[in-house]
Amino acid sequence: MTIATTTGASPTAVPGAAPVTRATFRSFAESTKDDWDLIVPQLAVTQSFVPDRILEQLGHLRSDHGGFPVDRLEHSLQTATRAERDGRDTEYVMCALLHDIGDTLTPYNHPAIAAAIVKPFVSKANHWMVEHHGIFQGYYFWHHIGADQHAREAYRDSEFFDYTAEFCANYDQVAFDPDYRSEPLEHFEPMIRACFGSAPGG
Repeated sequence: MTIATTTGASPTAVPGAAPVTRATFRSFAESTKDDWDLIVPQLAVTQSFVPDRILEQLGHLRSDHGGFPVDRLEHSLQTATRAERDGRDTEYVMCALLHDIGDTLTPYNHPAIAAAIVKPFVSKANHWMVEHHGIFQGYYFWHHIGADQHAREAYRDSEFFDYTAEFCANYDQVAFDPDYRSEPLEHFEPMIRACFGSAPGG
């Protein structure tokens, strides 16, 4: 294996990470086990920066109202705060906080973004809930925009149907109240770091 050591910045460098030795193959086909012995440990380094990136992306929801009564960050904070105050566990609260994190990236398919982020770290029930919350939320307003508010019935046989319907009813669809006193984003930061700062199960 030919290796190179880098100390300068590069377009793919992880901000704040220590300089690392890099493999120099030009294709996976010519890579070696030594290359991958070098690369694989860096996954943990990348993962350690995920909480900061999650916080940054949540910050992009601030002041983005999209016509709603509260901005997208406040909606997320209200959803998570309501879940936490209702006694839900940390994993559930994190799903509530992140369920709309993809709103400004893929507004027509935002549940998929959040579901992909949380999938390695949460239960099947919570992943399914995040992945499908959009169509379940539609029950409350799709009839106003010419869509089928009962579209969620296509999932009636899912073991997680009631679980997801409850999330939308109790926490998501009610989280647009300008007078609600939600916890600030800083309140949830320790949870984010605990949940996403290391490999799943780490």
